[in-house]
Amino acid sequence: MAMTQNRWIGLVVCVLALVLLFVWIPLDVETGIVEKIRRQVEIGDALGPTVAGVFLLFGGVILAFVERPPSEPKPVDGQAIRFALLIVVYLGVCFLVMLVTGPAAVWVASQATGSDLEYRLLRDTVPWKYLGFLTGGTLAILGVISLAERRVSLKALIVAVAAVIAMIAIYDLPFDDLLLPPNGDF
Repeated sequence: MAMTQNRWIGLVVCVLALVLLFVWIPLDVETGIVEKIRRQVEIGDALGPTVAGVFLLFGGVILAFVERPPSEPKPVDGQAIRFALLIVVYLGVCFLVMLVTGPAAVWVASQATGSDLEYRLLRDTVPWKYLGFLTGGTLAILGVISLAERRVSLKALIVAVAAVIAMIAIYDLPFDDLLLPPNGDF
């Protein structure tokens, strides 16, 4: 089996997913995937990251082991490493945008209205609870698509917004006690 760029990326994603599933989540999350409280079953804090880790592992396995190798395997070069580092830095910036958007919007709203609003108290109310996730998530998905396509397009923006709205619909709307990232940090 030739080690192509896709196989390397797939193996790295598999290792990161396994670290997430078997080291990070158990050490960082206090509750399990599902919690039974007073004969009621509720989702635990580990559900979201565990689902994400399983999807990452699934994608990494497909990329690393299911790909049909090209006739001439292309070794990992400096351009591929720069591209991967660019994506990591860009996603870091998107997560920073996700983290500060909600509190910044509340601060602007409190300055404009002269009220004493606090993001910590509003982090689970509409629209405040969606601002950071929607902005940072859309930028992250749009940026990765645009980097892969080497152009920004309206289609990529629509896909990014639709994907984030779908994540909100799957993770937030069905559960009353779940906070989307980064709201649990405040």
